[in-house]
Amino acid sequence: MDDGAVQEINGLGQAARPRRADARRNQAALLDAAAAVFVRSGVEAPVRDIAAEAGVGTATIYRHFPTRADLIIAVYRHQVEACAAAGPALLAAGPTPYAALGRWIDMFVDFLVTKHGLAAVLRGDSAGFASLHSWFLDRLVPVCAQLLDAAADAGEIRSDIKAYELMRGVGNLCVGAGDDAGYDARRLAGLLIAGLREPH
Repeated sequence: MDDGAVQEINGLGQAARPRRADARRNQAALLDAAAAVFVRSGVEAPVRDIAAEAGVGTATIYRHFPTRADLIIAVYRHQVEACAAAGPALLAAGPTPYAALGRWIDMFVDFLVTKHGLAAVLRGDSAGFASLHSWFLDRLVPVCAQLLDAAADAGEIRSDIKAYELMRGVGNLCVGAGDDAGYDARRLAGLLIAGLREPH
């Protein structure tokens, strides 16, 4: 094979990689838009609302996600990964571990809206839901534990709080959000986090 052919192949490869990266970014933006709509309006929100939020046509959403279940599961996975990545990033950004914990819990509350919707969508697939739930715990419990440990080490919160019990507590506070538009799960979760403070 001559040098020109090699360069042509290499050029094609270099052109293809940015396209794949663009496609991933576009899909991530679409999932962010869907998550925002789900948080505001629930997982039964019209596809046209998601398309408007993302700035695309409804056909684009259906091309990526043929069914609502496909879209909800993709949003669920996307949010789990975002929450997992956010923990260390929030700790690094400061200003304090306790502040990072509070911001992370806000993200977690938003995520739980989608998670509850996912349970309804996968009602007939208990094995599929159980598998996703186990993966969610594997990804997020260690992140929550890292935030709690950092805040406890800084003397900002009690040191006897377990990540799983805190996440369960926040989850229970979020259950009422689907039945009452005036229910503010973030505010209630904030009160719970405030109760972790070490008295001075």
